[in-house]
Amino acid sequence: MGRYDELTGLVNDLGPDFAKFYDKGNKAAGTRVRKGMQALKVWAQDVRKEVQAQKNAS
Repeated sequence: MGRYDELTGLVNDLGPDFAKFYDKGNKAAGTRVRKGMQALKVWAQDVRKEVQAQKNAS
């Protein structure tokens, strides 16, 4: 479950910044949310490639 734990870690790390941005209007937190979401996108793309490679190998 290593990849799943990575995913939950990425999402959980974004929680406080989401709250600061959406609830309090903190613009710096919005920048951190955007950066974190980009990291999540890159991570997801890597996982997709990994899954496809394992699928094709079998």
